[in-house]
Amino acid sequence: MLKLILQLYRVEAAVKEAGLARTPAHLAMRKEQSSPALAAIRSWLEENRPLHPPRGPLGTAITYALGQWDALTRFVDDVRLPLDNNASERALRVAALGRKNFLFVGHDRAGRNLAGLYSLVATCSANGINPREYLSDVLLRVQYHPACRLDELLPGP
Repeated sequence: MLKLILQLYRVEAAVKEAGLARTPAHLAMRKEQSSPALAAIRSWLEENRPLHPPRGPLGTAITYALGQWDALTRFVDDVRLPLDNNASERALRVAALGRKNFLFVGHDRAGRNLAGLYSLVATCSANGINPREYLSDVLLRVQYHPACRLDELLPGP
């Protein structure tokens, strides 16, 4: 199973190395190379499902994977989708740590403001924007920017 999963990551690494990300060639490589690996993974899951108790750790994982199969394999048909959601997980880790560290911020409104700030910083990071530079720029411009066009000040494309 690990070799099959590694095969999926090797396809993505080859695409990145060749500079073909999000191109028709990327889609073709996914269909030609990732699809057979996914078929083998599904076959393994289906063969091994009856060998493990449904409520056991592996049985639960197999049932979950098969139940989420469409979502797990959607990346093969859309080059905009990454193979995994590691970037999202990293962004959420910051928020989870903040939630614990700032459990007692003093007031509910302060907590909501902090959550908004975390969202802005995570969005900046996800779009390759320096959060400090972005906030420095926006805080100066927001006072003169029309309220009906505040969405223009949001980070990202």
